[in-house]
Amino acid sequence: MDEMEEELKCPVCGSFYREPIILPCSHNICLACARNILVQTPDAESPQSSRASGSGVSDYDYLDLDKMSLYSEADSGYGSYGGFVSAPTTPCQKSPNGVRVFPPAVPQPQPQQHLLPQPGSLPPIPRNSCITCPQCHRSLILDDRGLRGFPKNRVLEGVVDRYQQSKAAALKCQLCEKSPKEATVMCEQCDVFYCDPCRLRCHPPRGPLAKHRLVPPAQGRISRRTSPRKISTCTEHELENLSMYCVQCKTPVCYQCLEEGKHGTHEVKALGAMWKLHKGQLSQALNGLSDRATEAKEFLVQLRNMVQHIQENGVEFEACLVAQCDALIDALNRRKAQLLSQVNKEHEHKLKVVRDQISHCTVKLRQTTGLMEYCLEVIKENDPSGFLQISDALIRRVHMTEGQWGKGTLTPRMTSDFDLTLDSGPLLQTIHQLDFVQMKVPAAPMLQLEECCTQNNSATLSWKQPPLSTITVDGYILELDDGNGGPFREVYVGTETICTVDGLHFNSTYKSRVKAFNGSGVGQYSKTLIMQTSETGIPPCDIQSIGSVAWFTFDPASAHPDIIFSNDNLTVTCNSYDDRVVMGNSSFSRGVHYWEMTVDRYDNHPDPAFGIARGDVLKDVMLGKDDKAWAMYVDNNRSWFMHNNSHTNRTDGGIAKGATIGVLLDFTRGILIFLINDEQQGPVAFEGLEGAYYPAISLNRNVQVTLHTGLPIPDFYTPGEADPTSSVC
Repeated sequence: MDEMEEELKCPVCGSFYREPIILPCSHNICLACARNILVQTPDAESPQSSRASGSGVSDYDYLDLDKMSLYSEADSGYGSYGGFVSAPTTPCQKSPNGVRVFPPAVPQPQPQQHLLPQPGSLPPIPRNSCITCPQCHRSLILDDRGLRGFPKNRVLEGVVDRYQQSKAAALKCQLCEKSPKEATVMCEQCDVFYCDPCRLRCHPPRGPLAKHRLVPPAQGRISRRTSPRKISTCTEHELENLSMYCVQCKTPVCYQCLEEGKHGTHEVKALGAMWKLHKGQLSQALNGLSDRATEAKEFLVQLRNMVQHIQENGVEFEACLVAQCDALIDALNRRKAQLLSQVNKEHEHKLKVVRDQISHCTVKLRQTTGLMEYCLEVIKENDPSGFLQISDALIRRVHMTEGQWGKGTLTPRMTSDFDLTLDSGPLLQTIHQLDFVQMKVPAAPMLQLEECCTQNNSATLSWKQPPLSTITVDGYILELDDGNGGPFREVYVGTETICTVDGLHFNSTYKSRVKAFNGSGVGQYSKTLIMQTSETGIPPCDIQSIGSVAWFTFDPASAHPDIIFSNDNLTVTCNSYDDRVVMGNSSFSRGVHYWEMTVDRYDNHPDPAFGIARGDVLKDVMLGKDDKAWAMYVDNNRSWFMHNNSHTNRTDGGIAKGATIGVLLDFTRGILIFLINDEQQGPVAFEGLEGAYYPAISLNRNVQVTLHTGLPIPDFYTPGEADPTSSVC
């Protein structure tokens, strides 16, 4: 009940409706609020006087011509019009819901009169007043009746009264002397509310009071305040009761309205009958709205669950991301330690080589210096014979020592620079390119149970990806068991989402499941679907030779939005003048199939098209305009075959209301044949047909057709040999 409260509040004052009236636009407004938002146009500039005088178009001409709104888009409210005597000059008030409200127009000063006005009387409505709906902003000028010309919405007033009563405080007992207790019943005859002790004491259930009717307090309050239903009176003839309903004007009328001629030529019906009819229509509309509301509640529950799952998955994903980044940092630290160890080794090697060279040179330099000092001391000797005894040996040692300081001896064996350069460019580029990629396996597909079926010894399965799934799917794998509880085996691998498996055993129960795969791997299996083949004893070869009987309807899910369905989706038409496509809810890939369509309505010689199509056919052009459909389009005189916008085989003979169009699809020969009124129309239309096809038609609003399925193959046709392939998708 709380959600209904906004429906019961006036858009001007924001409070519950008081004496609501119905505007011509079907919106409601309080009577007092209607008086407050009136705008007066002066007599001198009324639309009638302006046009009569031949002057320029008045600011208010549009009010009488096309009822355009006085609503100002720049002001987002109701604008006052300067220059008029009655235009309000005080600032606009603003209601709680944002609608701007004018204060009542200031009446013109009148000559003093000796008669006093009657107390409680309302001021008269000024002439040439106009009112603008606060919701849709449509405007209109009031006639001589003023606001009395608008009907009162007694139904809304009653709903408001009941709503306010339901929100009121609990009723108290009227007979308790001290601290009245809450009333439990009300006597309709005594018109008194009783608590349980007072009822037993003052209103015993015996004697003359036994026949009184006791009701709950809430019901008693309503019955006390509710007066007998008033007879509605005509707004134009206040003494006449409303007893008829004008279908054209969609309003209740009285007999005088019919006699005066305003509604004399209109279709009228009894008020009570239309009351019941409209109540039934409203109830039916409410059923649909109730379904949508239930779906919305379930959707909100789903969204709230999604919020919780998103939060949980977000925390989990964040933790996973942190762990992955920490792992990258750990790997980088480990590699850093390895590189530092390599640098340390190079550092130690350089130091060792240089230190060894220093030690070696130091030893040799000390030896050379000692030899030089010894030779100098020898040179100082004055004994020639003794000098000559050792001079040759010393000369040889000096030359030998000098030779030891030859080329390379005084060159460093190691440079002080480190010939190592860290190549971090590719790693930095990889870090900058680090991003999220779809590396998950696909989710489990969802079997579309409404499209899965068995026919004789064939089974058709259809599936789709879960809603909102963004993981790329490369293909699907369909598996069936052997019909006897054995292991599953693959019967189809590919990208299609529908598959028909033929050649199964009769009177057998098969289990089927499907899974999706991509570059990351294979996903989970779908739920297992159990399917039962027919119990007939006709062998598969006979079935293929005589053709299979197919039952299907038009498919609202895949049809263009302009297509209108009825008769349990067996009858279709269109609300557009352009051709729109609708397909059947089952596809065929094997066998021989025949179905018919009868023309229920055929106006203005349109060109409906009948045939077959792929699942991704264009829905907003004539069937056969693209390369996804094979069709015959026909008017009232002739027909053509069309595929990929190529027109062939013009044939005399058209259709009219009541005509029957037959479509014969033979996969054993790969051909498509059309019939009109049980006679073949032209030659074989198309050949070389392979794969899965849906029955399809295209039509506009001038055509209505009804589908007939489950029909046997026409007697004149002899099917070809069956294809031995076991499954085609």
